[in-house]
Amino acid sequence: MLSVYVDLALGLVVAFLLLSLLVSGLNEGFVRVLAIRSKFLWAYLRDTMDGADDKAGSWLPAKVRDVFTALPFLRDPRPRHSDLPAPAEVGGPPGPEARSGDSMIKLLYERVREIDHAKRGRTSIANIPPSRFAVAVMELAAGEDGDVERFLAKLKAIDSPLYGPLKGIWETAQRDLDRFRQGVETWFDGEMQRLSMLYKRYVKWVVAVLALAVTLLFSMDGLEYAKTLLRDNAFRASVTAVAEAGPDAYNELKARCTGQDPMRCVTETLSQPALVRMLDQALVSVSIPEQGDPDVNWNGGLWWDRISTPSHWPGFLLTYVALLFGAPFWWDVFRRITGLKARR
Repeated sequence: MLSVYVDLALGLVVAFLLLSLLVSGLNEGFVRVLAIRSKFLWAYLRDTMDGADDKAGSWLPAKVRDVFTALPFLRDPRPRHSDLPAPAEVGGPPGPEARSGDSMIKLLYERVREIDHAKRGRTSIANIPPSRFAVAVMELAAGEDGDVERFLAKLKAIDSPLYGPLKGIWETAQRDLDRFRQGVETWFDGEMQRLSMLYKRYVKWVVAVLALAVTLLFSMDGLEYAKTLLRDNAFRASVTAVAEAGPDAYNELKARCTGQDPMRCVTETLSQPALVRMLDQALVSVSIPEQGDPDVNWNGGLWWDRISTPSHWPGFLLTYVALLFGAPFWWDVFRRITGLKARR
């Protein structure tokens, strides 16, 4: 009896794991195609180094809706890509009279563009190590003959938001260059952690939308799938009983295989897992015949009947909530049930 529940749990976990992997793959695909990580980083850097845009406000929108509309499609905060190496002579911030809205971000990109490659004419850098950012700041300060006081004065003159944090770090370091560099590195590392938490919060909304779409497109009723698993287990038990008890137990299979060759019916049923039968009820399904090429089937009518039937909604809700846990959670559950050990 215990094996029945193990089979049920394992079947549900595998189904949720596969669908969660699909959601994760779709999310990663959108992130890569739209360069969301890179845009997120450079929007933050523009706000931090050059300040908000006078017309469009902050480069990193505060509202979730604006992040998903403005950042991927309407505004691209990334600098233009350049194949040139960083210039040997480091220029400091321009004066207030020559200040442009992206002066500091251009200077920063000059110091880190050696690790860059083009993506639609823009930078693809999505991560700047804190130590590299600290070195870039020191290089910019070196453009003022190594005088950090003059560098900070220029940041203040152009009204850069970077002035406040660097001024505090400089005073805390007691005007020691090595301690100043370490302070900048620690500060930027904390900012990147905060930015990562903000990014994950926005990604959760994307995952929630994708999980809903996958649940509905596959019309995956978790409760119905669990019931199908139990029926399959009972059917296998019936087939075993026939093999052990002989022809007298054969009547138990007639109801399921009425009008068909019993042996062929048993073979097809046992060779088609419950998960495959559930996925056949998706909006578009693929069937592989014994001979010939795979067939792609449009199941619009059947799919709409399932979606519009209230009795399936609790099962859809179960699947949707399960997908929100994510593929790492279901992989861990699968590993615990099967006894697999993670590699270290």
